[in-house]
Amino acid sequence: MLSKYLIDSDATLIQALEKINALSGGAMTLFAIEKDGRVAGTLTDGDIRRAILAGKQLHSTVAEACKRDFRHINTGDADPALLRKFRNDNIRLIPVLDTCGRLCNVIDLVNFRTVLPLRAILMAGGKGERLRPATLTTPKPLLEIEGKAIIDYNIEALAACGITDITVCTRYLAEQIEEHFASPVAGVNVKCVREDIPLGTIGAVTLTGVANLPGDTLVMNSDLLTTISFEEMFITHRKRNAAATIAAVPYQVSVPYAILTTSGDNSEHVSAIEEKPSYSYYANAGIYIFRNEILSRIPKDTRYDATDLIQNLIDNGLPVTYYPIKGTWIDVGSPVDFRQAGELMRHHNALANS
Repeated sequence: MLSKYLIDSDATLIQALEKINALSGGAMTLFAIEKDGRVAGTLTDGDIRRAILAGKQLHSTVAEACKRDFRHINTGDADPALLRKFRNDNIRLIPVLDTCGRLCNVIDLVNFRTVLPLRAILMAGGKGERLRPATLTTPKPLLEIEGKAIIDYNIEALAACGITDITVCTRYLAEQIEEHFASPVAGVNVKCVREDIPLGTIGAVTLTGVANLPGDTLVMNSDLLTTISFEEMFITHRKRNAAATIAAVPYQVSVPYAILTTSGDNSEHVSAIEEKPSYSYYANAGIYIFRNEILSRIPKDTRYDATDLIQNLIDNGLPVTYYPIKGTWIDVGSPVDFRQAGELMRHHNALANS
C-alpha cells in the first residue's frame, strides 16, 4: 500500500512527523509528492532533524527539508546488481519511477532481497517412486518437511527475489498440486499446467508459452531444497551473456585403492601410481536459467530432458556456463535425503528462532 509512504510536498514538517510516527516498526521513509504527481524527494526523521538544526520550523514545508538527490530505479529497469548495491548501502525502500518521475511502486528490500526480471517454471510431474509408500497417495513436491510442503520452500525463495510469474508443471496426482495452489503461496498466484503424457525434465516448458516472450526463465526441479542465491546466479548469467546457465554442486569421488597410470600402445607400462586419489567434479543441480528464445528448441509432445537441451546448445556452439552453489542443496529423492532435509530445516528453524 503506497499511500502510507506518500506526503504532499507542501505539507508541514509536523504533519510529516505524525505520518512517519505511524510507520513505526517498518521503513520510516516518506516520498514527497508534487502537485503534478512527480516525486520531489525522500524524507526521514533525520532529514527533519537536520532541517530544524539548520533553522527551519515545524510549520515549514516538506519541500524545504526533503532530500532531492534520492536514489531510485526506473520502471522496467530493476537491475539486480544495482539493487544489491542499494541493499549493501543499507537503503531499505527503493522508489520505482515512470518516465515522468511519478511513483509507480516501492521495493522494500527487507521483504524482497531483490527483484529479478525472471519467470520461473517448476517441474513437479514425477512419481517419486524412491519415496514410496509416502508418494503413493501424495505427490513428492507436497510431502511436508517441518510442516511445510517441499515445493513451498522453493516458491517462497523465488517470491523473496521478486519473482511472481511462477508456473508449476504437473502430471502425477496433478489434481492435488492444482488444489494446493488454488490459493496464493507466499503472496504469489502460482499457475499450473498439466502434462497429458510424460514429457521428461523440461519438455513441459512447451506448454507454458514462455519461448515466445522476451527475457529469461528459471527452470528448476520442485523437489529440492537449496539456499542458492538466485540473484547471484542471474547476475552471472547476464554478465556472461549465456544462452543457458546451469547451477552446479561440488561432487567428490574418492577411490579407496592405489590407481595406476599406464602408457604404451597396449597400456602395458605403468608410468605412475597414486594412493587413494580423490577427484572433484561439478554435478548438475537441476536449476537452470535460459534465454527464452532458446526454449523454442524443445520439441513439442515428446519426452525431452534438460540435459538434451543443454547438449543441443553445446553442439551448436552457443554459450553455456555454470554457477556453483555455495550453500545448501539437497535433492529429496530417497528416504535418507528426506530425513537429512528434515534435520536441516529443524536446524535452520532453531537458528531463526534463537
